[in-house]
Amino acid sequence: MLAYLLRRAELGLLSVLIAVTLTFLLLRIIPGDAVSDTLRRSGASPSMIQQRRASMGLDDPLPVQYAHMLGGLLRGDLGTSLVSGRPVAEVLREQFIATLILASGSLVVAIVIGLTLGALTVLSESVWLRRFASFLATISLASPVYWTGTLAIYLFSVQFRWFPSTGSGTNLRNLLLPWLVLGFSIAGSLARVTAASLANVRTADFIRTARSKGLRERVVLLRHLFRPALTPILAIIALQIGFLLGGTVITEMLFVRQGLGRVMLQAVNERDFTVVQGAVILSAVFYSTVSLIADLIAVLFDPRVRFSLMPEQG
Repeated sequence: MLAYLLRRAELGLLSVLIAVTLTFLLLRIIPGDAVSDTLRRSGASPSMIQQRRASMGLDDPLPVQYAHMLGGLLRGDLGTSLVSGRPVAEVLREQFIATLILASGSLVVAIVIGLTLGALTVLSESVWLRRFASFLATISLASPVYWTGTLAIYLFSVQFRWFPSTGSGTNLRNLLLPWLVLGFSIAGSLARVTAASLANVRTADFIRTARSKGLRERVVLLRHLFRPALTPILAIIALQIGFLLGGTVITEMLFVRQGLGRVMLQAVNERDFTVVQGAVILSAVFYSTVSLIADLIAVLFDPRVRFSLMPEQG
């Protein structure tokens, strides 16, 4: 198992390196940068702009810039913002907690809604309840975040006045509506994977064997049905965490929240590619770590995964 986890960690590091490299190249292909744009608006001469760019290493060949970036990453240095001159790590650290609160609460909402809808679709004895759960999952899949967010603000903030229209701060009442909107937007895919996984495991031989032994239905569901079905569910949860970090951009804009999403969007508009680069690195590392944890949980909970990792006996 240790060898498997080491291989997964290596793949995670490779994914981070690929994401960093692609971001580095794409940001430098786009014409313009924050330094040139800012100085040009302030009336600086072309020679002054050129001198400033040279002092910051922006005129160095791409391989040299890439080597400097990787060297900084190895030292834990994400660079300096081209706009504010502040360390990128400091800029991201200030907003990370706000995004983490939004993403974590939304993930809990998504897991509760997604698992419930998926389980009802397969296990409910009521035909109407199964159809209703499947309908809600379809609505979740078909509705973009900006549409559900706008509708939720209109209904629950403007019409019913149950929640404030802004989600700033850490007050629970301010956070509930953003959590529900973002969580519902990813619950549909989780519900579909949960339903497919439960339906697949439900017809397995070991489920029929467990029932033939006279075990109570609750024991059959919790011990013999849900545990083997957990592996694909964990995989989709890990994937959705990656989506959450991107989905917060729209949610933070809709509910006027601070966070990494707004910082990244502002950095893109200002061509502050060191901040964009840092945000992508942070997201890639976070996503790879979560994927590794999901794989570890799958190995611990699913005997079939553990068995597949055992060396074959010659």
